[in-house]
Amino acid sequence: MSSPSSPSADSPSSALARFVDHTLLKPESTVADVSAHVAEAVELGAYSACVSPSFLPLEIPEGSDLKVAVVVGFPSGKHSTAVKTAEAIEAVGRGTDEVDMVIDIGAAKAGRFDLVEADIASVRGAIPAPGVLKVIIESAALTDDEIVGACRAAVAAGADFVKTSTGFHPSGGATVHAVRLMKQTVGDAAEVKASGGIRTLADAQAMIEAGAKRLGLSGTRAILAEAAGTGGAAAPAEPGSY
Repeated sequence: MSSPSSPSADSPSSALARFVDHTLLKPESTVADVSAHVAEAVELGAYSACVSPSFLPLEIPEGSDLKVAVVVGFPSGKHSTAVKTAEAIEAVGRGTDEVDMVIDIGAAKAGRFDLVEADIASVRGAIPAPGVLKVIIESAALTDDEIVGACRAAVAAGADFVKTSTGFHPSGGATVHAVRLMKQTVGDAAEVKASGGIRTLADAQAMIEAGAKRLGLSGTRAILAEAAGTGGAAAPAEPGSY
């Protein structure tokens, strides 16, 4: 990266940074907050900056490879399919590279995975290649069988990633168990993003070891500083591949 304070390309913190969607989704966030967030994402070498869609388009510094991610149907997933699809269409038109959508969690709880799949497929159709679709299943609110069903629906609908959590649900965020189960379910057909409650280097390492290829972090700087100070996380190559 161009910033002199960025980690070196072969450092443990730099390797870990390429897993990170540097995330700012607080409802009270301002334009100034988001501008500072993007600058920090570039400085830290994160894979993407993930923000609310109202902040698009983002100003990405020239020469940076930072991706732009936004959320759709967030955080409840209870928006209609038409609204989620319209959100995705607008986001793509305003420069997003990746969309993180929330499923209808109630439909998954009811076993209506046909509805879950149709919801995802409609949003998928609004994101032309090479755009990336990540599907948030809110794993802490689901049983193991429901996690498996939601992941299968996401793969059938063409998702690139399944994602554990919004970080806003009272049931909690990512767990190693959920990440492992999700990866076992999707296999090579999709990747897994872990998000929600990942606050330490040990948390991040555990999620990667369980199969996560992307991490949603808001405390990115502290975790990367911990990695730099300890010798850091061993990371598989090219975490941003789908």
